[in-house]
Amino acid sequence: MTNSRSTFRWHPYAITALLIAGMTILLKPFGLAFETANIALIFLLPVLLNAAVWGLRPAFFAAFLGVLSFDFFFIPPVLSFTVADLRYLISFAVYLVVAVLTASLAARLKQQVLYSKQKEKQTATLYALSKQISSAVDMPSLLDRFSRQLSEILKMDVTIYLAENNKNLTLARRSSPFSHHVQEQAELALAKRVYKQGKSLEKRISHTGGLIGHFIPLQIEEHRFGVMVLISKHERGETLPEQALLFEAIGGLAASAVARVKFEEEAKLAHLTAESERLRIAILNSVSHELRTPLAAIIGSATGLIDGEKLFTAEERMELLVTIRDGALRMNRLVLNLLGMARLEGGMLTLRKDECELEEIIGSTCMQLKGYQEHRTIRLDLTAEIPIILGDEALLEQMLINVISNAIKYSPNYSEIILSVKAGSEFIQLSVADEGVGLKENELERIFEKFYRSEQTGHLTGTGLGLAISKGIAELHGGTISAKPNVPKGTIITISLPLVQDN
Repeated sequence: MTNSRSTFRWHPYAITALLIAGMTILLKPFGLAFETANIALIFLLPVLLNAAVWGLRPAFFAAFLGVLSFDFFFIPPVLSFTVADLRYLISFAVYLVVAVLTASLAARLKQQVLYSKQKEKQTATLYALSKQISSAVDMPSLLDRFSRQLSEILKMDVTIYLAENNKNLTLARRSSPFSHHVQEQAELALAKRVYKQGKSLEKRISHTGGLIGHFIPLQIEEHRFGVMVLISKHERGETLPEQALLFEAIGGLAASAVARVKFEEEAKLAHLTAESERLRIAILNSVSHELRTPLAAIIGSATGLIDGEKLFTAEERMELLVTIRDGALRMNRLVLNLLGMARLEGGMLTLRKDECELEEIIGSTCMQLKGYQEHRTIRLDLTAEIPIILGDEALLEQMLINVISNAIKYSPNYSEIILSVKAGSEFIQLSVADEGVGLKENELERIFEKFYRSEQTGHLTGTGLGLAISKGIAELHGGTISAKPNVPKGTIITISLPLVQDN
């Protein structure tokens, strides 16, 4: 180590001495042909070279050595340091001043160039880091990209501690396995100290004392998120000022990235919480409204039968019993929809595939909705022969009940609802066309979202689950469901289901 430092310290001076000696040898034969001022200017060249390459001290050495060579070989009396004409002393002084000023300017220019290169390198480093972390959407991916990229650029081990609930620091990411040369507990203790004080710290943290840890707080204004620790992979000396500035800039970039992800996660959590609360309230309101009407009918009819058994005729009693049955069926559909949505959301809705007669499913659906349709007419438009489909009969029936009951609910009295079936080569289509309030263009897709209800149907109760469940059942069978306007008014819901293929 000592020899390398000595070589580095003295070789500029040796090269300078050899250069001036060579210049003197070359210029000596032409000494009488050149003006002494021109020779003095030529001796400024080693000064400029030293200032540009090695710095001020070698440049001053070149200036001093140049004056001696110039005096000894070119100023009368030659081969002597004495001066015949005292005016040459003024020339020597001017030469030295010019050499010093020239060397200072050249050295300063060199420092500016080095400073510009360092700034460019720092900017490139920060840009590369920001590019890597800008696309990170969660904390693990952010810390992983940041630590790996920074470790590759700086050739340093990167450790990041984050604060849990703004209190306890915990290890969040380390770019490489912990070195046995470093005291882990000492590092954590120093990180806690830096987090508490909010000031950067440089400390030797290895057993041998050669490794330096740079502890940088990750903070933005009053918000502190953790501490970043940078440790060189090899022993090194004290940190240069420009390196310290780079570390601070990297710490600021890391703090901004961590803050962005944290705030985004908090915003998402707040949004999800608010959305969950909104949905909870919507479900409670919808379910309470949906249950209130059939319950009132059931309770009123049952109470009438109990209290006035002898007052009602057989037909009136039958009418009350039908009302109780219809209310119970309506409540049953609501419960089935709620359970179906829960099973869909939880991934628990399983499909039992059997060969199904679509005519039987349509007939059973119409029978269940007969009391619910009131003064509306359901007209069937079926092909001559309906092929067999493969699916779960109970789920297909629930899907069809939801679609037709939805059409009944939003259609006026004495209107017609048309259920048509058309078979193709690979798919069969079921269309339910009503003459109801219709939908806006932007609502044709949204009506299949859970809990969505059109603004035009706000005066009617509902949960917004029926069509969402129908979509889930159709897709579970490998089919699709869509909506389009029914000219001149109303809506057409079309369900497409795959047919059984003959092998």
